[in-house]
Amino acid sequence: DPIVLIIRYSFIDFLSVFLANLLFLLSHSQFADNHAANLRFAKKTMKLNLLLCGKTDFPWTATGMDIYSKRIKNYVPFDIKVIPDLKNTANLSADEIKTAEGQKILNAMTPSDFVILLDENGRSLSSVDFASDIQKLMNSGRKNIFFVIGGPYGFSKKVYDRANDKISLSPMTFSHQIVRLIFLEQLYRAFTILNNEPYHHA
Repeated sequence: DPIVLIIRYSFIDFLSVFLANLLFLLSHSQFADNHAANLRFAKKTMKLNLLLCGKTDFPWTATGMDIYSKRIKNYVPFDIKVIPDLKNTANLSADEIKTAEGQKILNAMTPSDFVILLDENGRSLSSVDFASDIQKLMNSGRKNIFFVIGGPYGFSKKVYDRANDKISLSPMTFSHQIVRLIFLEQLYRAFTILNNEPYHHA
């Protein structure tokens, strides 16, 4: 019967579309659940640290840093460590300052820490790429991650040799003070991307 055939094939088409949509929803739900599980796992096992050379000079920068630091702590244990400003540097060369700061940087971490330098010659990443890197770090099971922002003269050779990775926030040059706030915003943005939150598209 032609009418029966039309109804039968219409039902089959409907069922195919329904099942395809159901599989799509289930896969995306599982994707979101996996991200949520990874974030919960990271909160228990991984700690992020931002290591800075010298105090933050601008009050408005410090205020912004405090806002994003608190937000980041909703996703993962997070701490900002500050290496005190060097004293009596008037007669020191740039290399001598880098060497002195570099030793303090190395003293602030242990051999097992994973160290990522924020450096103009590092890998250039989009925000989504950076979020992907954070996801990989969570999956790696590493316990202690250090992001390091150096002083105005950059890093010593020993610090470069110790680093596990280098990333660049932009081909443009920012002061070592301003980049602190920019990085914290990007770190917070990375977690909202992983958590499928609307901040990245706001």
